[in-house]
Amino acid sequence: MAYPSQLGFQDASSPIMEELLYFHDHALMIVFLISSLVLYVILAMLSTKLMHTNTMDAQVIETIWTILPAVILVLIALPSLRILYMMDEINNPTITVKTLGHQWYWSYEYTDYEDLMFDSYMIPSEELKPGDLRLLEVDNRVVLPMELTIRMLISSEDVLHSWAMPSLGLKTDAIPGRLNQATLSSTRPGLFYGQCSEICGSNHSFMPIILEMVPLKIFESWSSSMV
Repeated sequence: MAYPSQLGFQDASSPIMEELLYFHDHALMIVFLISSLVLYVILAMLSTKLMHTNTMDAQVIETIWTILPAVILVLIALPSLRILYMMDEINNPTITVKTLGHQWYWSYEYTDYEDLMFDSYMIPSEELKPGDLRLLEVDNRVVLPMELTIRMLISSEDVLHSWAMPSLGLKTDAIPGRLNQATLSSTRPGLFYGQCSEICGSNHSFMPIILEMVPLKIFESWSSSMV
């Protein structure tokens, strides 16, 4: 999760988020190089007689500033398309969890288990225990096994919501009458915090999400106790 005065993204906890961080750094470096080049050209034009020469009408310069942007776009598009494909592709998911957004809470259904479903409400501030996080704690956490491919089916019962988990690189809209899907996988155990990232009404900021990623044996014990 995020910590006070943090700059940048949360630590990646999934292969998808790691790829997104690499792509972010890749694109940021390209933007930095372009900005530096443009700034250099502007300063050179202001401090020299560059504008009074035939440089601005040179065919070579026109060819360069036509081809170079196209090459840069290709360098950005190829890794971007690769990550989009990875995020959309779901191969043989181990577990499927259906998530429904409500005003203003989430409900979860483990479709591979009979009668394993529950609602998840935010814990009010006056009921928090020492060490709990305000506006982020819920009464029922979503427990899932780590290092396995999990399919999340996301929809809504009333208005638009958005199921977001920053450290896992997930943000999927919950749309009434539409079933969206997302791939979820964690490389390490722990608690991961998220929130509804769609303005869905007056209590929009009170729809937190907590994923508890645990080893498979612990998940099997938990699922047996919940059924």
